[in-house]
Amino acid sequence: MPSFDATLDPSYAVAVDIGGTFTDISLLDRNSGSMWRAKTPSVPSDPSQAFMVGIRSVMEDAGISAKDLSRVLHGTTVATNMILEDKGARTALVTTRGFRHVLEIGRQDIPRHANLFTWVKPARPVPADRIHEIVERIGTGGKVLEPLDEDSVKQVVDALKTQTVEAVAVCLLHAYANPDHEIRVAEILRKALPGVAVTCSTDVLPVVREFERSLATVLNASVMPGVSSYISRLQERLDEAEAASPLLLMQSNGGVAGTEAIRVAPALTALSGPAAGVVGAVDAAAVCGIRDIITVDIGGTSADICLIRNGTVALTQQGKVGEWPLSLPMVDMVTIGAGGGSIAEVNNDTLAVGPHSAGARPGPAAYGHGGGQATVTDAHVTLGNLPHALLGGSMSLDVEAARRVVSESVAKPLGLGEEDAAQGILAIMNNNMIGAVRTVSVERGHDPREFTLVPFGGAGPLHGCALAELLGISNVMVPPAPGLLCAAGLLAADMKAEFTQALPMPGPVDQGAGDAIVSELTSKAEEWLDTEGVSVEQRVLKARALLRFHGQGGEIAVDWGFSAMETEENFRAAHEALYGFVLDAPIELVTIRVEALGRTEPIRVPALDAAAKPAPLQTQMVHWPAGALETPIYDRAALGSGVEIPGPAILTQLDTTSIIAPGWIARVHGSGALLLTRNAA
Repeated sequence: MPSFDATLDPSYAVAVDIGGTFTDISLLDRNSGSMWRAKTPSVPSDPSQAFMVGIRSVMEDAGISAKDLSRVLHGTTVATNMILEDKGARTALVTTRGFRHVLEIGRQDIPRHANLFTWVKPARPVPADRIHEIVERIGTGGKVLEPLDEDSVKQVVDALKTQTVEAVAVCLLHAYANPDHEIRVAEILRKALPGVAVTCSTDVLPVVREFERSLATVLNASVMPGVSSYISRLQERLDEAEAASPLLLMQSNGGVAGTEAIRVAPALTALSGPAAGVVGAVDAAAVCGIRDIITVDIGGTSADICLIRNGTVALTQQGKVGEWPLSLPMVDMVTIGAGGGSIAEVNNDTLAVGPHSAGARPGPAAYGHGGGQATVTDAHVTLGNLPHALLGGSMSLDVEAARRVVSESVAKPLGLGEEDAAQGILAIMNNNMIGAVRTVSVERGHDPREFTLVPFGGAGPLHGCALAELLGISNVMVPPAPGLLCAAGLLAADMKAEFTQALPMPGPVDQGAGDAIVSELTSKAEEWLDTEGVSVEQRVLKARALLRFHGQGGEIAVDWGFSAMETEENFRAAHEALYGFVLDAPIELVTIRVEALGRTEPIRVPALDAAAKPAPLQTQMVHWPAGALETPIYDRAALGSGVEIPGPAILTQLDTTSIIAPGWIARVHGSGALLLTRNAA
């Protein structure tokens, strides 16, 4: 089914983002800009249950049926969780004779914060006994040095049958330069092993670097059966509801794609949840006229930080999922183990917060599910930063339990009062995140003070003012529904795909040869856009070149120019902006990429009506760093356009709680976003 169906009313689109604790749903009427939102408990054993329960909930609120939906968008962590938890399919790897140890050798570097003397290399995702070699050899320029010996492939087939594998990854030497052998091997395997998922490196990552290419292919193969089954379950539920709309899934690159593309390369969804949040933040900021932002997405377990310059979401091919590098295009962000469920504990008179989390069950003690360890959420409750009930009043907090675990786990071991201990927990949490913010800003030549901080996620708005003060940032923007922003990002996301061709041999920029590759990739991109049903008016194609100075180990992506000189100048400018210098060395062209977009119509945001400042719902004693103050609590939904709320104040809503710290003032933008400004004094 095409992702754009002209026979359907384009008005209604629904987005579903499934998290570990809650599933977030947003339904949009594009004609009026009206939005209906819901949260429903996730069902880890079968996420598709919450998927459909949530959709039915918002459709009932809007008074429509599934037949009225034009698009169903989904952000999924199925592939991510299978990789992180090592629960993918039983996978084998087929490679060129002499290269079975590529995965084991890996790279010479170790993780950034690891100890050189104590770090232990993690177990490879495919054990050595399931790595099989075949006889063939292709050279760096794509020339066949040794023909494919199909008898050796048949011997591998026999071995695979005895190992009862569920998926096979095929990654042959230099297949990016000539995929013929890989294609033929995959044909033989699919015919001989019916029901076994088979994937080739040329379908996943057709670029240089054998370790990264092999790893991406293996991870893609391992999640193929699980993701395919999951997509089938979702489609069955939509069919049962008589929904004729196409199902689109979020990718790590910040765009969405149809189910057929995801079935072939499910690893593209590995970081789809955080990517959707970034897209939503960019969209919400753009409505307010803000283009330079630093996003901080804080959930229950982790925090994702991303810098956006001039409204453009940067991509990287140096990303990681857990311990594994995954060199697929993904939103350039940093993830750390810091969230509302992060556990605070004292070891050797030293307080540490995270990366371990209390998770959804038992969760923080304040949630009343038996949690016995102090968490960041318990610290907030102890200080009075949270109202005594969340989720619109439907979830009561156990304040006494929160104070008790903070006292027993942190305050007494350190000889502190409960409030001082809670302040210490939040201070460490915030400073952990500051390090991640500096990684995406200061370490890359950006001054964070020139950006607006955009905190979101269930816990983000609780930390916005504190993080901004530590960074010297004077402006904070809190989106209208920060706890549901990933779902909103899905609604704003474009269709997106990348088509890549590595040069047989890196060398000087050859305009003629490069234009020929661009033309070939553009044809593939147009074919994909045709398949997805994207109209000509909605299409955007961009050619990019990955270049490096001779001797360097990594490339920078820049726009492909109309001449070799223009492309090289683009590279020099990008290199200087990123590193502060350029080298007096030849420039090498390594890879060419064509990015294909199917533009989504901008979301129409109805302007809030102006209103007088409402009376607070209540007041509550809050222990701020400078002292305790009786603090008003407001219902954010009651705030009209132009209303100003000076700090200290607490704003409560269905999906999150926002703090306006002393010394800050919040103004409600016409879109519903909160614009917080720090007093000059």
